[in-house]
Amino acid sequence: MDQLLRAEIEGVVGHTFRDPGLLWMSLRHASVTETRLDSNERMEFLGDAILGMIVCERIFHMYPNSLEGEMTKIKSLAVSRRTCAKLARSLGLERHIVVGKGMRTAERLPASLAAAVLESMIAALYLDGGMEAVRRFLEPLVEPLIRDAVRSGHQHNFKSVLQQHAQQEMGCAPQYRILDEKGPDHAKAFRIAVELDGAVYESSWGQSKKQAEQQAALNALCALGLIEQDADGESRLAVGVGASGEDGVVAVLADADSDSGSDTDSDGETGPVVAG
Repeated sequence: MDQLLRAEIEGVVGHTFRDPGLLWMSLRHASVTETRLDSNERMEFLGDAILGMIVCERIFHMYPNSLEGEMTKIKSLAVSRRTCAKLARSLGLERHIVVGKGMRTAERLPASLAAAVLESMIAALYLDGGMEAVRRFLEPLVEPLIRDAVRSGHQHNFKSVLQQHAQQEMGCAPQYRILDEKGPDHAKAFRIAVELDGAVYESSWGQSKKQAEQQAALNALCALGLIEQDADGESRLAVGVGASGEDGVVAVLADADSDSGSDTDSDGETGPVVAG
């Protein structure tokens, strides 16, 4: 392996390899090997397990009041394949994957390969330097990802976040008012607004009552200053929202994927829908 390349990667991962062969193996894609046993696939398998263990351990200690389902949801958001790929690219690991010539024709490699090289590099660190080397590399990287997952995990469940805020801070429950509806019965759209403590917030249309309610709840949360939206339209807890706000988001993470287009309210909320 080129010494400059080795020094660059060792600088990124914060570890000097005693066995540089492990580092080299972690970068070898199956497209350049005679057999898959000579590629980084086995290391990818090991690294994935180690990454999951480290992240689970950090979540366990960072959120001692979270239940199993809540912690599972945080983990799935924090170390998704997409997140791992972005991390590998930000560290520059993707540039060093050794692949067959035909795979370098695209502007950049598929996200799955970028995620895989991160996992195989974690395995190389573990095999060469033990868990201590892995922790030094991973923990500073994954803790912000975990916190970011908690802060952004509410995005599919705005109704639950608003419900919790209203009950804890305002002593009331949101009411979702149907202001208008249009379309045939089998494809009806609804315009709904949230009323909270006497104030009515900006309304929204949706292809179902639940979709309209979710967007209306987001409008209310933005108006209350609890959620901010960035230029890409991603919603996050507003800067300055304290620990109680973060804990509130954690508390609803387990239900975050339950809001489909169905009008059946499966999240246990008490906020009624009333005709305007």
